[in-house]
Amino acid sequence: MSGQTNLSLLLRDMTPELDAKSYAYVVAEAGINLCAQSCFATIQEVEGLTLVGPADALRAAGYKVSSEWAHITLQIHSSLEAIGLTAAFATALGQAGISANVIAGYHHDHIFVQWDKRGAAMSALTALSRKS
Repeated sequence: MSGQTNLSLLLRDMTPELDAKSYAYVVAEAGINLCAQSCFATIQEVEGLTLVGPADALRAAGYKVSSEWAHITLQIHSSLEAIGLTAAFATALGQAGISANVIAGYHHDHIFVQWDKRGAAMSALTALSRKS
């Protein structure tokens, strides 16, 4: 096991960082460039391959982007075995009327929120960190 598991420390030290680029989710189509160099994540589902990447890069690769998302990285090395972190920030964002789409990496949690609510999301996450 690697990374922090103590929820109090995770919340106190999570330091949300907002990426300046907007991101999008699309489903890969046969014959269209998968943007392997610029995609943040790929998720294989029964229905198809989901790509998550910078909206501009996905458009350049030929995809239609229907909505844009802000990418927030929690700058703390959270353990994949940590309990309660996702629930805590999802609750704080939900109380602010913001959906949270989460991708957990080995070192950090990555939250995708509606592009137009990115400022409110950062405020909610910062407030959660300060009160912990």
